[in-house]
Amino acid sequence: MQARMKNPAVVLPGAMKALMDLTKAADQAGLPKVTVDLVLLRASQINGCSVCVDMHAKDLRKAGESDERLFAVAAWREAPYFTDAERAALALAEQVTRLADGGQVSDELWDEVADLYSETELAALIMTISTVNLWNRLNASTRQIAGAAW
Repeated sequence: MQARMKNPAVVLPGAMKALMDLTKAADQAGLPKVTVDLVLLRASQINGCSVCVDMHAKDLRKAGESDERLFAVAAWREAPYFTDAERAALALAEQVTRLADGGQVSDELWDEVADLYSETELAALIMTISTVNLWNRLNASTRQIAGAAW
């Protein structure tokens, strides 16, 4: 396998810093790192981004997550391994990632997520999901290789 080009975030001056600054801003909200990584993994699975699936699965493994939880992320609704807050975050990741399929985040899901997360945490979740969707599109369109250095 070979990438079509270097990742555009590396090619364009300032782009990498801008993307990293978005991540840093979201990280300051205090969301559990595992929840963030679960959301990053789920959106990346949906988008078929091998780079991000590989990276976020490894991050979860390094954080001590079990094989059961890692393997079940793609089928989290049918798995008993996730908390209510994680389930809400995963559902939000799916609806934000699949906007074209459903048109918007449902009011029912919004209310559920808003009951479990503060406004700052919810803003961080949306920023995290949106940012990983951008990374997924950069990586997938240029066929970046999982595990390869940029």
